[in-house]
Amino acid sequence: MYATHRLVRLVRRPAGLPTPDDFALERVPVSRPEAGQVLVRNTHFLVFPGLRTLIGGETRDIPLPPLNPGDTLFGPAIGEVVDGPLEKGRLVLHLQGWREYATLASADCRLLGGTLPDPVAHLAQGSAPYGALTRLAEVRAGDTVFVTGAAGAVGTLAGQIARLLGAARVIGSTGSPDKARRLKAELGYDAAVLRGAAPIGGQLAVAAPDGIDVVLDTVGGEQLTAAVHAANRRARFALVGALGGQMSPDRAGGSAPAVLDTFRLLTGGITIAGYSGMDHPDVEADWEARFGDWLRRGDIRFPYTPFRGIESAPEALPQLIAGRSFGAAIVEL
Repeated sequence: MYATHRLVRLVRRPAGLPTPDDFALERVPVSRPEAGQVLVRNTHFLVFPGLRTLIGGETRDIPLPPLNPGDTLFGPAIGEVVDGPLEKGRLVLHLQGWREYATLASADCRLLGGTLPDPVAHLAQGSAPYGALTRLAEVRAGDTVFVTGAAGAVGTLAGQIARLLGAARVIGSTGSPDKARRLKAELGYDAAVLRGAAPIGGQLAVAAPDGIDVVLDTVGGEQLTAAVHAANRRARFALVGALGGQMSPDRAGGSAPAVLDTFRLLTGGITIAGYSGMDHPDVEADWEARFGDWLRRGDIRFPYTPFRGIESAPEALPQLIAGRSFGAAIVEL
């Protein structure tokens, strides 16, 4: 009944940014579940920018294995149980995306209940910005918040979260005028600065004339540099991504240098901290409960760009890196 299925393998380590030719769609036999295993028919999986780092081989201090030529890609996925000890038909969350069927240990699956009104929302990348804005930067009523990479999977949620936590003004950065328009029209951003247009620092001076209190940074690079100069005294910076390095054709995804004015950090009493979910194990459940409530009340949106069918998957990561998605990038099977 489930004799074969399709999956996506890495063909070669890219020279520069990955292209669709670096991946191959292959048909292989479905692995029958053994004792303690479950067979899952995947329905959706997330395309996340961290794959660029895993493919590049620069995985120091990253709790995920590198991807070598011949390996099947992986990542968060939602699927339906079709065989094994778990109840058939139940939806589960697991990490074996990039394939139509997954055979894995039952313990590596999380049964999904009704915490979120739409199961696909379990692929939302909101836990990190929520944790960063509640545990590190601690948004307060009246704060001005700047989110870099605001049109990405993290940024589209981060601005909304900041507002719900009491921010008075939310500013985002993006590289596209159309995305800037959508940030303001659809997600409640007050202003957007455009990467690659006028200098970021000058744009921030206009968008945040009274300075910035909180920075949620997903990019690094010149945007982080400019944010330090625009920061108010005792501003709080939370770093949750390094897209500037991961999306650079000159790097392999494991570094993202930025120039920071340490004199400004010192005299302004500015704090900068990197957020890791492993340091805050309580955040995931807290985020999911609040996310579910916000979704049901219509207080928050989960934007994502769908890629239809596994045959579209080899193009999904290159399209994400090229900035052709808004919100999360999700392959629908």
